Amino acid sequence: MKLTSLSDLQKLLPKTEQRKSTPRDEEKFHHDGKGKSVRVYLETQGRKGKTVTIVAGLRHNPSTMEEIARILKQHCGAGGTIKQGNIEIQGDQRGRVKEKLQEIGYVPKE
Repeated sequence: MKLTSLSDLQKLLPKTEQRKSTPRDEEKFHHDGKGKSVRVYLETQGRKGKTVTIVAGLRHNPSTMEEIARILKQHCGAGGTIKQGNIEIQGDQRGRVKEKLQEIGYVPKE
């Protein structure tokens, strides 16, 4: 039998060895913004003309901030980091960031 996908491999394994598909990481993260307002704005100063989208006003522990940053970076398809308690996403991503923050439960403002 020629394997063409991972599902074919699953068929070959005994029932005890088969593992169920796990939900995506994004679905595992159940964060509720509880209607907290956050500020989303652009910044270019001190970046040699490059534009960065800043998400300010999130007050969480570092691991939660990293998780929110990871979700936003994945949603935007861009790089980013956390600096001085703010999440920075590369490029003008205001629309996408606001959309995802609303899904999580925040109220984004400019």
